[in-house]
Amino acid sequence: MMENIAEKSLERSSGEIRKMSFAEPHERSSAGVHFASQVPKWDIQEVAVCGPREGNPFTEHRIRGCFYGKNETVEAEGFYDGEGRYLVRFMPSFEGEYRFEIRADFLKEAERGSFRVLPAEAGNHGPVRVADTWHFAFEDGTPYYPVGTTCYVWELQDDSRIEETLASLKESGFNKIRFCIFPKHYDYNLKEPRSYPYEGTPMDSSVLTKENFWQYAGKTEGNHWDFTRFNPAHFRHIERCVAALGRLGIEADLIVMHPYDRWGFSGMTKEQDDLYWNYVAARFSAFHNVWWSLANEYDLLKKKTTEDWERYAQILCEKDPYLHLRSIHNCASFYDYSRPWVTHCSIQRQELYRSAELTDEWRERYRKPVVLDEIAYEGNIQYGWGNITGEEMVRRFWEAACRGGYPQHGETFLNPDEVLWWSHGGTLHGESWKRVRFLRSILEETPGCGLAPRRREWDEVCCVPQRETGERICSYYLFYYSFMRPSFRDFYFDEDTPFEAEVIDTWNMTVEKKGVFSGHFRVELPGRQYMAVRLRKAEL
Repeated sequence: MMENIAEKSLERSSGEIRKMSFAEPHERSSAGVHFASQVPKWDIQEVAVCGPREGNPFTEHRIRGCFYGKNETVEAEGFYDGEGRYLVRFMPSFEGEYRFEIRADFLKEAERGSFRVLPAEAGNHGPVRVADTWHFAFEDGTPYYPVGTTCYVWELQDDSRIEETLASLKESGFNKIRFCIFPKHYDYNLKEPRSYPYEGTPMDSSVLTKENFWQYAGKTEGNHWDFTRFNPAHFRHIERCVAALGRLGIEADLIVMHPYDRWGFSGMTKEQDDLYWNYVAARFSAFHNVWWSLANEYDLLKKKTTEDWERYAQILCEKDPYLHLRSIHNCASFYDYSRPWVTHCSIQRQELYRSAELTDEWRERYRKPVVLDEIAYEGNIQYGWGNITGEEMVRRFWEAACRGGYPQHGETFLNPDEVLWWSHGGTLHGESWKRVRFLRSILEETPGCGLAPRRREWDEVCCVPQRETGERICSYYLFYYSFMRPSFRDFYFDEDTPFEAEVIDTWNMTVEKKGVFSGHFRVELPGRQYMAVRLRKAEL
């Protein structure tokens, strides 16, 4: 049944079903070698080769490919997918004719073939890249404003929950989601996942209770894994979920490691870690919508050193030929985001109250895009990170966005089934996600590639759009007044430029036109919290 989840979810969303190109090869080049005769740009060409099953194919054999067309040559590592299947994947960045050459230590001679790359499918703009220092754009140049959420192990739930999550994501308007490859052990996360990444058996989870779950965090006793033998079905399932997200226009921010573990995955040896990182890079790199999050709360993984994290990053830089976005998420201590391999800051707030207010400081310190991946969660659980109001969540979103950053959503509402969006997905119960969707629509109406803070008055947050050249567009202004409640604001730019004034109610999601003004002018406001003013140069 799981093979159809992505298809059924996408059928609801788009009405058109197309399996991923690597799922059903269209052409056989020779006995035991399969690949597609044509694939769309930024999709996946997969070459499948039959090979040995004996011994341990995950460690004893190596396969790699070289793909070359008129405009690019890409070398890609392959991997063992079980049942005698060895795979090499490639994501083409150009249209036209391509050729490939596959070499493996079990092949007497290289396997060769050719295929054609068609135009990209509607909605696929390629991988996301950094644009103009602080912002993002797709590879085709389309600006990208990440408005995402966190569901740590949504893809490790049962089929019905996964479909429910995909339907909620489509309605919410989120275009990015953070989630883990490994299962997660934490409060409200005591059940076993649908699958495990390795061959073996887990500890007996029947002993877990709400009162003793912390005693098992980080424990290895009772687990019996072969860390040299992956469970390909676990990874195939995650790939189907990544593909389903891609069809919905959602980026998959993959968390490769995390500390919330009772299975022993966070305590593997250096050799076991490196085998895992190489396998993950080979399996997921060819997906256009993948981001790499090296860790969630890296500083709680006490057995890992800075040298370890730098080594993992080096593996990604070497083994991901498409250079997907890379970052690492903190608990208390920031990683050094100035490191050259880090493409953007992935920040969890360090203070109880302030988070979004520090965005412009982090922008200047690191001179990279600032993604606030955890600014607390709308909800009502006992923890201070998971019980802010929807109003406060939306306030933090607007505050951060108008300071040139990219805040992300989270939700932790208690319910009898203890199914919390933050970990399991399912259905959204809060109020902030609707207003976040509204903010995304405002951002996507903005000219340029992103917003840059602009200091004007001490009691307001002001921003203007920024071009890819770094030039600021001073014919568009967005002012945010947060929890303050002005009944009017006075403005002056010059005597001649006409501005159309609009009052945005960020909570009630309304935009009210106030007229066209020039010189000294006043904009009347309703004296409520969470209001914004947008001024755009009028074309008379």
